[in-house]
Amino acid sequence: MAVELVNRVAKSKVLTLKLEDYWPKAEMSHFDLKDYLFMELILKEKDFRAALKEHDWEQYRNKTLLVYCSADAIIPTWAYMLVAGKAAGIASEVFMGEADEYIRRHFGKVVGELDLEAYENQRVVIKGCSEKPVPDSAYLDVTARLQPVAKSIMFGEPCSVVPVYKKSVVKRSVTS
Repeated sequence: MAVELVNRVAKSKVLTLKLEDYWPKAEMSHFDLKDYLFMELILKEKDFRAALKEHDWEQYRNKTLLVYCSADAIIPTWAYMLVAGKAAGIASEVFMGEADEYIRRHFGKVVGELDLEAYENQRVVIKGCSEKPVPDSAYLDVTARLQPVAKSIMFGEPCSVVPVYKKSVVKRSVTS
């Protein structure tokens, strides 16, 4: 007698949330202010303005421009403002910081904008393995955001999960 195999995972009513689906769409480009420093120490306004004027800004078209300084130097605020002004209308986004900071902020924003209604009283698996490096902060943020509305939150794959949160059920006693 043949035993029918049943895919219980497919039949379960568990929502899978794949954070990697929210990876930034735009390519990231880097603008290191170190390249414009005099003796890797100071930024001379006149020289910097001239260099920005000659810079090929088209290379950042429709990209996220990450602006930072990899040297240990004090960068005046106006330097970042000048770069942002030159990149305006070309780069899709300008961010002050390096890629890991940008990714954390991006995922923080994405999680903050999640439609919680879709997760109301649902069992949710937050997918663990991904092709792209989703920051740990995104998992923390999504758990904190979903906990007030989800029935349960798990981490991993639908076939093998680690329970993270389960809404407690209040039992009422019947008095006679």
